[in-house]
Amino acid sequence: ITLLRYGAYPALLLACMIGNMALLRQGAGVLLATYVPVTLGTLVVMALEGRLPYRSGWRPSRTEVLQDSTFLALVHVVLPKALAMASAFVIFEVFDGRGWGLSSWWPKGWPVPAQTVLMVLTVDAMRYWLHRISHEWERLWRFHAVHHSPQRLYTLNVGRFHPVDKSLQFVLDALPFIALSVQEDVLSLYFVWYAVNGFFQHSNVDVRLGWLNYVVSGPELHRWHHSRLKEESNHNYGNHLIVWDVVFG
Repeated sequence: ITLLRYGAYPALLLACMIGNMALLRQGAGVLLATYVPVTLGTLVVMALEGRLPYRSGWRPSRTEVLQDSTFLALVHVVLPKALAMASAFVIFEVFDGRGWGLSSWWPKGWPVPAQTVLMVLTVDAMRYWLHRISHEWERLWRFHAVHHSPQRLYTLNVGRFHPVDKSLQFVLDALPFIALSVQEDVLSLYFVWYAVNGFFQHSNVDVRLGWLNYVVSGPELHRWHHSRLKEESNHNYGNHLIVWDVVFG
Protein backbone atom coordinates (compact mmCIF):
# COMPACT_ATOMS: atom_id res chain seq x y z
CA ILE A 1 0.00 0.00 0.00
CA THR A 2 2.81 2.44 0.86
CA LEU A 3 4.51 1.83 -2.49
CA LEU A 4 1.20 2.36 -4.28
CA ARG A 5 0.49 5.53 -2.31
CA TYR A 6 3.85 7.11 -3.15
CA GLY A 7 4.47 5.64 -6.59
CA ALA A 8 1.10 5.55 -8.37
CA TYR A 9 0.99 9.19 -9.46
CA PRO A 10 4.47 9.61 -11.02
CA ALA A 11 4.48 6.06 -12.42
CA LEU A 12 1.12 6.44 -14.17
CA LEU A 13 1.90 9.85 -15.70
CA LEU A 14 5.29 8.63 -16.92
CA ALA A 15 3.81 5.41 -18.34
CA CYS A 16 1.10 7.30 -20.25
CA MET A 17 3.61 9.74 -21.75
CA ILE A 18 6.02 6.97 -22.75
CA GLY A 19 3.07 5.09 -24.24
CA ASN A 20 2.14 8.14 -26.30
CA MET A 21 5.64 8.52 -27.76
CA ALA A 22 5.93 4.77 -28.41
CA LEU A 23 2.61 4.67 -30.28
CA LEU A 24 3.62 7.65 -32.41
CA ARG A 25 6.93 5.99 -33.28
CA GLN A 26 5.02 2.84 -34.31
CA GLY A 27 2.90 4.94 -36.70
CA ALA A 28 -0.35 4.53 -34.75
CA GLY A 29 -1.51 8.04 -35.66
CA VAL A 30 -2.09 11.07 -33.45
CA LEU A 31 -5.64 10.22 -32.35
CA LEU A 32 -4.80 6.69 -31.19
CA ALA A 33 -1.49 7.76 -29.64
CA THR A 34 -3.30 10.47 -27.69
CA TYR A 35 -6.54 8.87 -26.59
CA VAL A 36 -5.37 5.32 -25.84
CA PRO A 37 -2.95 6.41 -23.06
CA VAL A 38 -5.48 8.96 -21.73
CA THR A 39 -8.31 6.40 -21.64
CA LEU A 40 -6.20 3.66 -20.05
CA GLY A 41 -4.69 6.14 -17.59
CA THR A 42 -8.12 7.41 -16.55
CA LEU A 43 -9.39 3.85 -16.03
CA VAL A 44 -6.40 3.13 -13.79
CA VAL A 45 -7.11 6.28 -11.74
CA MET A 46 -10.75 5.23 -11.34
CA ALA A 47 -9.65 1.75 -10.26
CA LEU A 48 -7.33 3.33 -7.68
CA GLU A 49 -10.27 5.31 -6.30
CA GLY A 50 -11.88 2.01 -5.39
CA ARG A 51 -8.65 0.44 -4.10
CA LEU A 52 -7.16 3.41 -2.24
CA PRO A 53 -9.82 6.09 -1.58
CA TYR A 54 -8.93 9.33 0.18
CA ARG A 55 -12.45 9.54 1.61
CA SER A 56 -15.00 6.75 1.29
CA GLY A 57 -17.82 9.33 1.52
CA TRP A 58 -16.69 10.94 -1.72
CA ARG A 59 -18.03 8.17 -3.94
CA PRO A 60 -20.22 9.89 -6.58
CA SER A 61 -23.90 9.27 -7.16
CA ARG A 62 -25.28 8.26 -10.56
CA THR A 63 -26.61 11.79 -11.01
CA GLU A 64 -23.18 13.29 -10.38
CA VAL A 65 -21.55 10.88 -12.82
CA LEU A 66 -24.12 11.75 -15.50
CA GLN A 67 -23.74 15.50 -14.94
CA ASP A 68 -19.94 15.42 -14.93
CA SER A 69 -19.80 13.13 -17.98
CA THR A 70 -22.00 15.63 -19.84
CA PHE A 71 -19.73 18.52 -18.83
CA LEU A 72 -16.71 16.49 -19.90
CA ALA A 73 -18.15 15.66 -23.33
CA LEU A 74 -19.55 19.10 -24.17
CA VAL A 75 -17.18 21.54 -22.46
CA HIS A 76 -13.92 19.58 -22.67
CA VAL A 77 -14.30 17.86 -26.04
CA VAL A 78 -16.89 19.54 -28.28
CA LEU A 79 -16.27 23.17 -27.28
CA PRO A 80 -12.43 23.13 -27.63
CA LYS A 81 -12.66 21.40 -31.02
CA ALA A 82 -15.11 24.04 -32.26
CA LEU A 83 -12.89 26.84 -30.93
CA ALA A 84 -9.80 25.23 -32.49
CA MET A 85 -11.42 25.02 -35.93
CA ALA A 86 -12.59 28.63 -35.78
CA SER A 87 -9.19 29.80 -34.53
CA ALA A 88 -7.27 27.88 -37.19
CA PHE A 89 -9.36 29.53 -39.91
CA VAL A 90 -8.67 33.03 -38.57
CA ILE A 91 -4.96 32.36 -37.99
CA PHE A 92 -4.18 30.81 -41.36
CA GLU A 93 -6.47 33.01 -43.45
CA VAL A 94 -5.75 36.33 -41.77
CA PHE A 95 -2.41 36.17 -39.95
CA ASP A 96 -0.51 34.07 -42.50
CA GLY A 97 -2.16 36.02 -45.31
CA ARG A 98 -0.51 39.14 -43.92
CA GLY A 99 2.87 37.44 -43.75
CA TRP A 100 3.27 37.68 -39.98
CA GLY A 101 5.01 34.27 -39.86
CA LEU A 102 4.22 33.34 -36.26
CA SER A 103 5.28 29.73 -36.81
CA SER A 104 8.97 30.73 -36.95
CA TRP A 105 8.89 31.77 -33.28
CA TRP A 106 8.57 28.22 -31.88
CA PRO A 107 11.77 26.06 -31.42
CA LYS A 108 10.69 23.21 -33.69
CA GLY A 109 14.22 21.79 -33.76
CA TRP A 110 14.13 20.86 -30.07
CA PRO A 111 13.39 17.26 -29.04
CA VAL A 112 9.67 16.60 -28.52
CA PRO A 113 9.93 16.16 -24.70
CA ALA A 114 11.83 19.48 -24.41
CA GLN A 115 9.20 21.30 -26.49
CA THR A 116 6.49 19.76 -24.31
CA VAL A 117 8.21 20.95 -21.11
CA LEU A 118 8.45 24.46 -22.60
CA MET A 119 4.77 24.32 -23.51
CA VAL A 120 3.77 23.18 -20.00
CA LEU A 121 5.84 25.97 -18.38
CA THR A 122 4.43 28.60 -20.75
CA VAL A 123 0.81 27.50 -20.38
CA ASP A 124 1.07 27.37 -16.61
CA ALA A 125 2.61 30.83 -16.43
CA MET A 126 -0.42 32.25 -18.27
CA ARG A 127 -3.05 30.01 -16.67
CA TYR A 128 -1.75 30.85 -13.19
CA TRP A 129 -2.80 34.49 -13.60
CA LEU A 130 -6.14 33.67 -15.23
CA HIS A 131 -6.90 31.23 -12.41
CA ARG A 132 -5.85 33.69 -9.74
CA ILE A 133 -7.92 36.53 -11.23
CA SER A 134 -10.88 34.14 -11.60
CA HIS A 135 -10.83 33.68 -7.84
CA GLU A 136 -10.16 37.29 -6.89
CA TRP A 137 -12.39 39.16 -9.39
CA GLU A 138 -16.10 38.64 -8.76
CA ARG A 139 -17.14 38.88 -12.43
CA LEU A 140 -14.93 35.96 -13.41
CA TRP A 141 -15.58 34.04 -10.20
CA ARG A 142 -19.27 33.73 -11.23
CA PHE A 143 -18.11 31.49 -14.09
CA HIS A 144 -15.25 29.72 -12.31
CA ALA A 145 -17.47 28.92 -9.31
CA VAL A 146 -19.08 26.18 -11.45
CA HIS A 147 -15.84 24.22 -11.17
CA HIS A 148 -15.86 24.60 -7.39
CA SER A 149 -19.51 23.61 -6.98
CA PRO A 150 -19.02 19.83 -6.31
CA GLN A 151 -19.17 18.84 -2.66
CA ARG A 152 -16.63 16.04 -3.17
CA LEU A 153 -13.78 15.41 -5.57
CA TYR A 154 -13.53 12.38 -7.84
CA THR A 155 -12.06 11.68 -11.26
CA LEU A 156 -14.80 12.90 -13.59
CA ASN A 157 -15.52 16.31 -12.07
CA VAL A 158 -12.31 17.59 -13.62
CA GLY A 159 -14.61 18.47 -16.53
CA ARG A 160 -17.11 20.62 -14.63
CA PHE A 161 -16.46 24.06 -16.14
CA HIS A 162 -18.65 26.89 -17.38
CA PRO A 163 -18.23 27.33 -21.18
CA VAL A 164 -17.06 30.94 -20.69
CA ASP A 165 -14.39 29.80 -18.22
CA LYS A 166 -13.26 27.04 -20.58
CA SER A 167 -13.14 29.44 -23.53
CA LEU A 168 -10.88 31.82 -21.60
CA GLN A 169 -8.60 28.89 -20.79
CA PHE A 170 -8.51 27.93 -24.47
CA VAL A 171 -7.20 31.40 -25.34
CA LEU A 172 -4.16 30.72 -23.14
CA ASP A 173 -3.51 26.97 -23.34
CA ALA A 174 -4.30 26.16 -26.98
CA LEU A 175 -4.71 29.24 -29.17
CA PRO A 176 -1.09 30.51 -28.90
CA PHE A 177 0.26 27.10 -29.88
CA ILE A 178 -2.11 26.77 -32.82
CA ALA A 179 -0.87 30.19 -33.97
CA LEU A 180 2.75 29.07 -33.54
CA SER A 181 2.07 25.90 -35.58
CA VAL A 182 3.42 23.60 -32.87
CA GLN A 183 3.69 20.12 -34.40
CA GLU A 184 1.14 17.42 -33.64
CA ASP A 185 3.43 15.09 -31.69
CA VAL A 186 4.20 17.88 -29.20
CA LEU A 187 0.53 18.80 -28.84
CA SER A 188 -0.32 15.13 -28.42
CA LEU A 189 2.22 14.55 -25.64
CA TYR A 190 1.12 17.77 -23.93
CA PHE A 191 -2.53 16.67 -24.05
CA VAL A 192 -1.69 13.28 -22.50
CA TRP A 193 0.06 15.05 -19.60
CA TYR A 194 -2.74 17.63 -19.33
CA ALA A 195 -5.56 15.07 -19.33
CA VAL A 196 -4.09 12.33 -17.13
CA ASN A 197 -2.77 14.85 -14.61
CA GLY A 198 -6.18 16.57 -14.56
CA PHE A 199 -8.07 13.33 -13.89
CA PHE A 200 -5.59 12.32 -11.18
CA GLN A 201 -5.56 15.85 -9.73
CA HIS A 202 -9.30 15.70 -9.00
CA SER A 203 -9.37 12.04 -8.03
CA ASN A 204 -10.38 10.53 -4.72
CA VAL A 205 -7.10 8.59 -4.45
CA ASP A 206 -5.04 8.75 -1.28
CA VAL A 207 -1.59 9.39 -2.76
CA ARG A 208 1.48 11.08 -1.25
CA LEU A 209 3.69 13.16 -3.52
CA GLY A 210 6.34 14.29 -1.03
CA TRP A 211 8.85 16.68 -2.63
CA LEU A 212 6.92 16.54 -5.93
CA ASN A 213 4.37 18.86 -4.26
CA TYR A 214 6.91 21.65 -4.86
CA VAL A 215 6.91 20.90 -8.60
CA VAL A 216 3.52 19.58 -9.75
CA SER A 217 -0.06 20.47 -8.92
CA GLY A 218 -1.26 17.04 -7.86
CA PRO A 219 -4.16 15.67 -5.79
CA GLU A 220 -2.79 16.65 -2.39
CA LEU A 221 -2.48 20.34 -3.23
CA HIS A 222 -5.59 20.50 -5.38
CA ARG A 223 -7.82 19.28 -2.53
CA TRP A 224 -6.78 22.35 -0.57
CA HIS A 225 -7.65 24.47 -3.59
CA HIS A 226 -11.19 23.03 -3.57
CA SER A 227 -11.66 23.80 0.12
CA ARG A 228 -14.87 25.57 1.17
CA LEU A 229 -12.73 28.03 3.15
CA LYS A 230 -11.65 30.99 1.01
CA GLU A 231 -8.36 31.46 2.85
CA GLU A 232 -7.45 27.89 1.83
CA SER A 233 -8.94 27.74 -1.67
CA ASN A 234 -7.38 31.02 -2.84
CA HIS A 235 -3.98 29.32 -3.20
CA ASN A 236 -2.44 26.60 -5.39
CA TYR A 237 -3.54 28.10 -8.70
CA GLY A 238 -1.14 26.04 -10.82
CA ASN A 239 -2.81 24.10 -13.61
CA HIS A 240 -0.13 21.42 -14.03
CA LEU A 241 2.80 22.75 -12.04
CA ILE A 242 3.08 24.50 -8.71
CA VAL A 243 6.31 26.39 -9.54
CA TRP A 244 4.54 29.64 -10.43
CA ASP A 245 2.71 29.58 -7.09
CA VAL A 246 6.10 29.32 -5.41
CA VAL A 247 7.57 32.12 -7.58
CA PHE A 248 4.64 34.49 -6.99
CA GLY A 249 4.09 33.61 -3.35
